[in-house]
Order: sequence, then C-alpha cells, then structure tokens
Amino acid sequence: MNLAIRDIRHNILRFVLTGVGLGGLLGIVITMAGIYEGALTDALRLPRASNPDLWVVQPKTKGPFAEPSRIPRDTRNLVRRLPGVAASGAVTFQTVQATTEGRHLRLFVVGYEPGRLGGPADLVAGHSITESHYQMVADASSGLRLGEEVPLGPYGDRYTVVGLTRGMVTSAGDPVAWITLLDAQTLQFSVPPPLQRREKALGRSPPATADVNAVLVRLDPGVSKTAVAREIDRWKHLSAVTEAQEEGYLTVFVIEKMQRQLGMFMGILIVVSAVIVALIVYTLTMDKLRSIATLKLVGAPDRTIVGLIVQQALILGVAGFALGVGLVWAFKDYFPRRVQMEPRDIAILFAITVMVCLVASALSVRTAVRIDPAKALTG
Repeated sequence: MNLAIRDIRHNILRFVLTGVGLGGLLGIVITMAGIYEGALTDALRLPRASNPDLWVVQPKTKGPFAEPSRIPRDTRNLVRRLPGVAASGAVTFQTVQATTEGRHLRLFVVGYEPGRLGGPADLVAGHSITESHYQMVADASSGLRLGEEVPLGPYGDRYTVVGLTRGMVTSAGDPVAWITLLDAQTLQFSVPPPLQRREKALGRSPPATADVNAVLVRLDPGVSKTAVAREIDRWKHLSAVTEAQEEGYLTVFVIEKMQRQLGMFMGILIVVSAVIVALIVYTLTMDKLRSIATLKLVGAPDRTIVGLIVQQALILGVAGFALGVGLVWAFKDYFPRRVQMEPRDIAILFAITVMVCLVASALSVRTAVRIDPAKALTG
C-alpha cells in the first residue's frame, strides 16, 4: 500500500479542508490570469473589427487608444487619394455616461461614416445604421434592447438602438456602441452657445467641431504598409500607425499596468499557497515522527520517507489546483469581466503549483531524513 495515501486516509478531514482552501487560493490566481487574457482580447477586438492596415492620427502620437488624437475630417479625402489606398474611413472615440430606464450606463461610443471603415461587424440582431442621425448599434452586454431609446449628450438627444453585437467591449469592460460620425462629432466637439458667445466676445474662434480622432486606411493587395505610412508622414504631416504597432501600443500603454498589478497579486497568492502547503505537510510530518523513526529502524531507505512526504505535498497541490480550475470554469461566465482561460496559462500555473509543492515539502523532508531511528524505542 502507498504510505502517502494511507496517511492521508488517517487525516482525511485535515486534507480535505486544506485542499478546499488551497483550491480557493489557486482559483483566484487562475481567475486573475483569465481576467488579464480577457482584457487583452477585449482591448484588441475593437481595433481588429474593421481590419485596417493603417491608423492615421495626430502627428507624434501613438494612436487614438494610447493617447488623445485630433485631426481634420478632410484628412480622410487626402489619404484616400494616395496611390495604393483602397478604402478609408474617419472615426471618433469617446466614453459617455447615460441614464436609461432608471439605470446608469457607461458606453464607449464610436462615430463612423456608414458604408466606410470603422462600423460594427458581426451583428447578432437588428441591422446597421441606415439614417444620418439618432440611430445606434450597441453591444448586447450593455443590456440595451432593439428599439430602446438612449438619451446621450448634454441636450438629451435620444438614440434608437437598431442593432446589437456580442463581445465588443473595451479593456475596461465598457460596452461599445456605434453612431454616425456627424452625431459623434456633435456629441464630442460641439460648443455650448454660452461658450460660443464668450469666445466671440474675446475675438477668438470657437473650437472646430468637424475634427475626428483617426482615419482608418485599407491598402490594395501587395502595397507596402511601411511605404504608405512614410508617404503620409512626409507629405501629409501626420502619423500613420500600422495595425501591428497599434496593437503593440495597446498592450504596452493600456494593458501593461493591469498585467503588473495582477502579476503582483498572483505572486502574493502563490507565496501564501506555498506557506499553507508547507505548514500542513510539516504538521503531518511532525505528527508521525515516531512512525518515520520506526521505518528507518527496520531498514526503510531515505527515498521511501522522502517519497512519502513529497507525494503528500503533490497530492495536496494537484487536488487544490484541480478544484481551483473547476471552480473558475463553473463560474467564469458570472464575472462582470471576461475571464478567458488559455491552455498555455493553465499549463504554466500547473507547473508553478508542482514546483511550489516541491519547495514547500523541503523543510519536512529535511526534518524526516535527520530523525534518529532510536526515537522509535523511546517513550
């Protein structure tokens, strides 16, 4: 009979309770890894939806998601006339707050030109925007329904939901909504009448309301992205960011801090898990010092005793890890943020768990192999 299994049966309640607690801790670690993967997927989903080859933005900036960008709307026509450009579309991005049917709603609103790049893709219900004003396509995670009216802006203009998407949220978890570019410019750049009068009295022109945040560009097959980007930078005095660069900026400037925070908490919880495993295995080892001394007295080799302790630690860790994975898998759809469990992350965390169990058993192994067999004969 396996000595580790036999000893576990004699201390089954302690093992079960410790395994449940360890499973909860490891479940939190797995959840944090899943939240990071989900946030990364959400952050990249919107830039990838329109599948542009280039993002044309304000000079010396890194794209509309990494830092503010504001350029004239006619940039879209200037870029469209460049050789190798197949399609273009002007877009704006802004976060708005709304109250509908007594509940507060936070939306990431995209303004686009219907029929051009930047619009919603893969609708699951309804249709795209067909009118120039006051229609909206929103993600289903917002809780909005087809036909529902949403008041937006300082004047409470009501937008009717005509289409729904699924899974289109930002890295912060805000649902994405699309309205026409004209409506979005009014919402983002319009100047209230009192401010217009004040600027006019001071002899200043009010801020422009025909600006956009970026122009999406799709190139003809075989055209070099680098060459067109260099042309835009040289002759149009704008920055052109490739799709790969924009995704890199999103990862570095938007997601990196979240990665560090989650990584720090994951490290703390892994250390706590190691301490729990070490304490329980050490306690079990101290409880059976006489039994271990008896084994050594009858000639049992050290590898048998070491195997007993290491196997108990591994059984405890693996059982806790399996419980943690099961809990996360069962409840991941109920989290307010996307929890995306990647096989790569699960494998890495499993390897870390095994290493933690081996390290945690080191003190108990050291104590066991140094026991004097004569203790088996003492009272």
